[in-house]
Amino acid sequence: MSSLMDTSTSSSTLVLCPAMELKDGKETLLFDPSLLQKQPNLPKEFIWPSKDLVHAQDELKEPLIDLSGFLKGNEEATSQAAELIRTACTNHGFFQVINHGVDPGLIRAAYDEIDAIFGLPMSKKLGMKRRTGGVCGYSGAHADRYSSKLPWKETFSFGFHKNESSDIVVVDYFKSVLGNDFEHTGWVYQKYCEAMKKLALVIMELLAISLGIERMHYRDFFEDGSSIMRCNLYPPCMNPGLAMGTGPHSDPTSLTILHQDQVGGLQVFVSNKWQAVTPRQDAFVVNIGDTFMALTNGRYKSCLHRALVNRESERRSLVFFVCPREDRTVRPPSDLLWTGMEVPRKYPDFTWSDLLEFTQNHHRADVATLQSFIHWLRSLQS
Repeated sequence: MSSLMDTSTSSSTLVLCPAMELKDGKETLLFDPSLLQKQPNLPKEFIWPSKDLVHAQDELKEPLIDLSGFLKGNEEATSQAAELIRTACTNHGFFQVINHGVDPGLIRAAYDEIDAIFGLPMSKKLGMKRRTGGVCGYSGAHADRYSSKLPWKETFSFGFHKNESSDIVVVDYFKSVLGNDFEHTGWVYQKYCEAMKKLALVIMELLAISLGIERMHYRDFFEDGSSIMRCNLYPPCMNPGLAMGTGPHSDPTSLTILHQDQVGGLQVFVSNKWQAVTPRQDAFVVNIGDTFMALTNGRYKSCLHRALVNRESERRSLVFFVCPREDRTVRPPSDLLWTGMEVPRKYPDFTWSDLLEFTQNHHRADVATLQSFIHWLRSLQS
């Protein structure tokens, strides 16, 4: 394996050397935090523009959505939860849920397995690297896709969907990619994904209620979805004031259900400023994504967010991206397009596979992904 840096260079000029292979005729970079943390200067590839590094002054003070009443069938509690969700999603597309029914022991187990994955030798991690245009596998700082504004993180992603030949697609994936030694890890994430899918359908039902449409509409739409699970590791960074764990963006997916550890770093853009989200062990963070914004004809906002890093501690998070089946047509329900008079469509029909292909091959997710996608889609149709 090639070295990360050219040690003959001066301390003021750090040169990243190519990784193990070429991508599209270009040398790709190797993100090895154990080596990078020993260097005095942050490589330019990881330095973000000053406009993206504006410091958050405030902590977000949003009410927690308690799901216990809804899960018990309490109508008053359901109405209260729906009202809180409606306010949050109309304003910024972010909320947190508690009393969600997910076993805390399962969450702890999922975090334990993060260490097993990212603690593998670099050669092993590169051997399970995400393929071009795909979403599954290992990525170090997304250096295989981009050459600037690299995020200071490692990720490992895999799909969760119905498969006619197997009911344990996550277990099968881990065994095929990491070997039989990781069968237990596969089972942990299989059960975690099943819990996230169950929670996602609960939230989808509440979202429908909050919008005043048929309560099973979104639940039915996502029942056979093709979702994505991602494990994130944000290593300590020698100069966190210049780097980003994840840059400002909204998720192109439908719904993001995230659990963050106690280190902190997640921030949401609310009331025209960045605000920090204090971690809660008992809560899941929920973000509205671009696809769900289109499914509401723009009534609910896709959440603009980012993640910071720090000098002392590594940060970990578990992310479940809720997506529809890839060939499903993304279109708002008729109830949102007629309120006594016809409501103009903000977005044309598209499939999740169209948007997924756009974000994996043509566009880096940012603050205007959906608008850029619609422009691209219309250019193909003209």
